[in-house]
Amino acid sequence: MEKERVGFVGLGLMGQGMARNILSKGWPLTVLAHRSRTAVEALVAEGAREATSARALGQASDVVVLCVTGSPEVSAVVEGPDGLAASGRPLVIIDCSTSDPSQTLRLAESLRGQGITLIDAPLSRTPKDAAAGTLDVMVGGPEDVVGRVRPILDAFAGRVVHTGPVGTGHTMKLLNNFVSMGYAALYSEALALGAKAGLTPQVFDSVIRGGRMDCLFYQTFFKYVLERDRNAHQFAIRNALKDMSYLAGFASASSFANPMGAAVRNSFALAAGAGRAEDYVPQLSDIIAEMNGVSLVPKAD
Repeated sequence: MEKERVGFVGLGLMGQGMARNILSKGWPLTVLAHRSRTAVEALVAEGAREATSARALGQASDVVVLCVTGSPEVSAVVEGPDGLAASGRPLVIIDCSTSDPSQTLRLAESLRGQGITLIDAPLSRTPKDAAAGTLDVMVGGPEDVVGRVRPILDAFAGRVVHTGPVGTGHTMKLLNNFVSMGYAALYSEALALGAKAGLTPQVFDSVIRGGRMDCLFYQTFFKYVLERDRNAHQFAIRNALKDMSYLAGFASASSFANPMGAAVRNSFALAAGAGRAEDYVPQLSDIIAEMNGVSLVPKAD
């Protein structure tokens, strides 16, 4: 059976690994430059084609994967004057971005009238997992459409969970990020408070690691804290703030009081307001420590 033609927009830290897996596993791939040409040129050298606009990408594709920052960027790629919707093709669009669920539902309804199907398939794990093809994917959409694109998702995912109808994938992603960013905020405050009392990150880690509170997120976070590996968890503070702001909007629209969510959001808003929005999430630990007059870095002998 001939494989469907796949288009890809958003070749950033996650997207380039995803796209490479799609291409290497046999799908005809067309890519569109979004911010940088480096990944585009590498993929073209490996056999992908390049489109000059989202509209041209849509015309060359049956299924298009989006891995951009959030809802505004998705809307621009899809609904812009030279966007995917202008291609005139009955596309399936897979939005792997972390988007606002309310905007996902609006866009899906708008596109339905044009013969285009939008499903949401946000991601969990890291760029290393994207390159290895072992991402976690949460998919919201009709069962038949999810079944149709499942082989494409499996090209870059180790686990795919069908969460329900359109919008539920993005809702679950916000909840997932609420938990993970909540851990980041807790770790950061606990480390700073411990430093105030003379407890080093090494002592903290010796108690937590291998115990009930250990987890994969803890391990990547502490790879930065202990080893100062800035690339251990490549997720920017500005994106954490964006996701927690989406969560706040979702809670407000649901008439739901979320004091914990507000506290987590404020931790990242504080860091971004201090000019550290481009730092990665584990660096929140340094920011909170500095604001409290302590350091998590051992003093040189």
